[in-house]
Amino acid sequence: MIKGIGIDLVDLNRIKTLMNDRFITRVLSPLEKVIFDEITNEQKKLEYLGGRFAAKEAIFKAIGEGPGDTNYVDFSVLNHESGKPYIKTDFFKENEKLHISISHTSEYAIAYVLIEKV
Repeated sequence: MIKGIGIDLVDLNRIKTLMNDRFITRVLSPLEKVIFDEITNEQKKLEYLGGRFAAKEAIFKAIGEGPGDTNYVDFSVLNHESGKPYIKTDFFKENEKLHISISHTSEYAIAYVLIEKV
């Protein structure tokens, strides 16, 4: 059964104007920050940050709550060896499965999240 869905589209030019230490620390979990710091290409850093921001906004929409009860850093959007993204968090119950898809161009990042009750 589908418990919630969320989608978010981010303009990377907007993220570029916000891309400072304060914003990065607010959005990225410690696990994501390690990966972000290893990226040397500035455009790839922007796409990574924008994709994670879109993903977390989509998560909030899927759970039907804003950051009031949760924070961006409560969720880590990581990648399997195959490149497929997944969400690591303690926020959801054992009977809830999360599905995520992220895509981006040089100008936009989009993320879609589905919460399934199994």
